[in-house]
Amino acid sequence: MTDQSITPAGEERDYDEYRVIQDLGGWKRSHHCNQLTSANLGEEVTLMGWVQFRRDHGGLIFIDLRDREGLTQTVFSPEVAPEAHERAHAIRIEYVCALRGIVRARPEGMANPNMNTGEIEVYVTDWKLLNTSDTPPFPIEDRVDAAEMLRLKYRYLDLRRPRLAKNFILRNKAAQSVRRYLDSLGFLEIETPVLTKSTPEGARDFLVPSRMSQGMFYALPQSPQIFKQLLMVAGLDRYFQIVKCFRDEDLRADRQPEFTQIDIEMSFPDEEQVMGMAEGLVRTLFAETIDARLPEAFPRMTYKQAMDEYGVDKPDVRFELRLSDVKDIFAGGGFKVFANAPCLKAMRVPGGLELSRKEIDDYTEFVKIYGAQGLAWIKVKEDGEWQSPIVKFFSDDEKAKLAERLGMVPGDIVFFQAAPEDVTNASLGNLRLKLGERFGLIDEKAFAPLWVTDFPLLEYDPEDKRWVAKHHPFTSPQPGQMDTIASDPAGALARAYDLVLNGSEIGGGSIRIHTPAAQKAMFQALGIDEAEAEEKFGFLIEALKFGAPPHGGIAFGLDRIIMILTGAKSIRDVIAFPKTQKATCLMTDAPNIVGRKQLRELGIQLREKAQDTAADGKKNEA
Repeated sequence: MTDQSITPAGEERDYDEYRVIQDLGGWKRSHHCNQLTSANLGEEVTLMGWVQFRRDHGGLIFIDLRDREGLTQTVFSPEVAPEAHERAHAIRIEYVCALRGIVRARPEGMANPNMNTGEIEVYVTDWKLLNTSDTPPFPIEDRVDAAEMLRLKYRYLDLRRPRLAKNFILRNKAAQSVRRYLDSLGFLEIETPVLTKSTPEGARDFLVPSRMSQGMFYALPQSPQIFKQLLMVAGLDRYFQIVKCFRDEDLRADRQPEFTQIDIEMSFPDEEQVMGMAEGLVRTLFAETIDARLPEAFPRMTYKQAMDEYGVDKPDVRFELRLSDVKDIFAGGGFKVFANAPCLKAMRVPGGLELSRKEIDDYTEFVKIYGAQGLAWIKVKEDGEWQSPIVKFFSDDEKAKLAERLGMVPGDIVFFQAAPEDVTNASLGNLRLKLGERFGLIDEKAFAPLWVTDFPLLEYDPEDKRWVAKHHPFTSPQPGQMDTIASDPAGALARAYDLVLNGSEIGGGSIRIHTPAAQKAMFQALGIDEAEAEEKFGFLIEALKFGAPPHGGIAFGLDRIIMILTGAKSIRDVIAFPKTQKATCLMTDAPNIVGRKQLRELGIQLREKAQDTAADGKKNEA
């Protein structure tokens, strides 16, 4: 590194006087920048950090020094240290400085109650320049309106912003809390491989070509699922890991191609033991990070109830809007859209009379995202009259039954969806969340944990025309159902459980299959023949032959938990170096095109068209 002059434009300065130092010269930081209070008055302190703000008031120069913990106001006075004050004219924002000085109380009436250090300031007696800085491409402060793409390109600057820095301080506290809690219960932290075998687990694998076995590929793990089961076979009894997982899937605000799980497995448990351990972990985590108290026992709801009443398997139960099945009311009636619908549900919204026609039209467009063709509605006016284009098709009996079932009163609006069950549930379930926000029904400071249980073991994939695992193919069916999954796949229930918090699934797990015969039966129900099962999972089936204990566990999405703890709106705000929604890193320009020599070493040849397409994609992303 070469020395850099910091002489302001238009001024002649001795270069040596303003040289960036190459070492600290014995200086040691005594406090971080959010630590000093009135208890430190009169002390000589040494602070190190970045210049957040600089204010020159003629005689005095004020510098707010920032590190990851916070800010301290420092003062350069010609009366206290003339030489240090003279040199301070050259300081600019984001310069890195070491400041030595005396802690004093701020003048009367000048204290800042919004800062932990707001009662004091440090009068500087000497300082060192540790580095200069170019002008940042955006202000390093929380109130920044720079585009996210720009902030991701300069992510190391974005991370200097106090709000983001606090996210990662809290994330560290959360990780340490998890480790302490699980260690206290006898869990061992054990690492599992990152380079592993590609197995069908739901999402696409990220593949890694092997140079030493050309034409062969590793896969990055979607989760350590099989390895943690093998650790139970190995007799290690209780395992956990805070681990990176990888899934090559389309992204949205709460997804990334690489994410972090708190992965847990234990031998000889039933559902109650796993869920009890998990509740204790989450209660401890929230208490130790944000001092929040969660219930001693988390409420539970079956998958069927969640889908029937909320339309989604991760309901936000902080507010009361619910869906009601009204198909029977209109069966055989004159309104054929309702009478012939495969599924018909309604949702009553108290106070919804105030919604404008434009808002209703916007909601109609919104539900189309989930496959709906439209959105029917009825407003109940203050005089009790029903206002809607569809009520003319209803009989008096249908109106009476509908009003009674939904509890309709003046001021309400009722939304209807008539469509296949999955479309009806998804459209109304997600509309419910928007309406909860619109009418201020959600207590943003509340935490409402909920267990969802009794999931279907299998679900039918209409595209592949076969049954697939609802969770994964290693989940055990409920007692007595193993022998019937081939004959009645739709009726089988899983020993699975998801932990939902404020409408986000933060964890999910199950009791696993632990005998080779049962695992083979599951593969057969999934249409995986014996040869494919041997090719993909032979090592697991072999391991289960050697006295595998009953076992089960759960995995938490650490990123989602941190989102909730910090109130972040995007998962990218709680991951240090995230990817964009196109799974690219704007900072490092990854993924990138590699040279032909590297490809030859791997035994890979790209089609020229594919290489050109990749290059064009990089240009478009930039």
